[in-house]
Amino acid sequence: MERVAVIGVGQTKYESGKRETFHELVWEAANKALKDAGITIKEIENVVSVSSDFWDGRTISCMAISDTSGGFNKDVTTVEGDGTFGALYGMMRILSGSFGTTMVVAHHKGSESNMNGITNTSFDPLVERKLGLDAVSAGAMQARRYMTVTGASEQQFAMVSVKNHGNAMRNPFAQLPMDITVEDVMASRMLATPLKKLDCSPVGDGAAALVLAAERNAKKLSTNKKRVWLKGVGHCSDAYRLGDRDLADTKALKAAAKKAYAMAGVTPNDIDVAEVYDAFSFMEPMWLEGLGLCEEGMGPEMEERGTFDFNGKLPVNPSGGRLSANPVQVAGLAEMAECVLQLRGEAGKRQVKGAETALAHGINGVCGQSHCVWIMGK
Repeated sequence: MERVAVIGVGQTKYESGKRETFHELVWEAANKALKDAGITIKEIENVVSVSSDFWDGRTISCMAISDTSGGFNKDVTTVEGDGTFGALYGMMRILSGSFGTTMVVAHHKGSESNMNGITNTSFDPLVERKLGLDAVSAGAMQARRYMTVTGASEQQFAMVSVKNHGNAMRNPFAQLPMDITVEDVMASRMLATPLKKLDCSPVGDGAAALVLAAERNAKKLSTNKKRVWLKGVGHCSDAYRLGDRDLADTKALKAAAKKAYAMAGVTPNDIDVAEVYDAFSFMEPMWLEGLGLCEEGMGPEMEERGTFDFNGKLPVNPSGGRLSANPVQVAGLAEMAECVLQLRGEAGKRQVKGAETALAHGINGVCGQSHCVWIMGK
């Protein structure tokens, strides 16, 4: 099977209340990715866009950015979900043999949306939706279940927020770089017990883009750039209704990670840096367990030990994570862009020394119903 590489990446700065339109955000990210790859839109053979009618407030929302993403007179398809799934579809189109290059773009303007109202529509319309559940209240239930299973404390979750907001201070793209303490997190406003404001990701806007290329094209088009190879990927989905799954059981993530490791021919011990989805502070240690990057039930304790700090044994979310910038749907693609920069040695002040193999992780659905795991390397 032919290999696929990332030859260009582009991101906007992630902020709340951006004045730019969807079109302008995508235009910026796509052009940055093309410039980074050293090519023009003429070399792009198809476009995969990541968007959502609900978040964009219009039907067929992908149509709004097809021109600014370079889709004119090209094959364009769209994915409604996290950016990691958009990259998966982009790679599949290349591996089909139909295309040699693919532009993957994702955008989000959360500050023009109603997060509580939109995420409420994710639930079963007959029972759960009528209860008023949304992403935060559902996340609180998952956090509480995880605490029951592992004995984790709110203070340990707060340490994740402190770490990731601190990491964001090295990242010029981050929305919320902050030097905070555990006491600051614990004193922040309670949203849904045990989740406080600083345990939760911010509402924000932004866009990201990747240029993918088949090996034959990558070597021809990116002669002066370090190519980053998509070595392995896995995805898996769990039950839809919250009551049909144990919210602290990461079996879908475990299955996705197992596939990704096997495809890449690596083990969790080979990962040098990881960008893990952390819309809520408790998610990072829970997903790290599912990814096999720490022992079952040991995530919170290892967070407390500093294992996943920027200078720790395995740096996790050196970008600041989704706690510091979470433009929904863009999140996973931004993670992949960050991994590319890390593997090229171009991550600036947030560069992890000696990074050879990176992991990016994205989710779809409430409480991590579906997971997509990428292993990337030089």
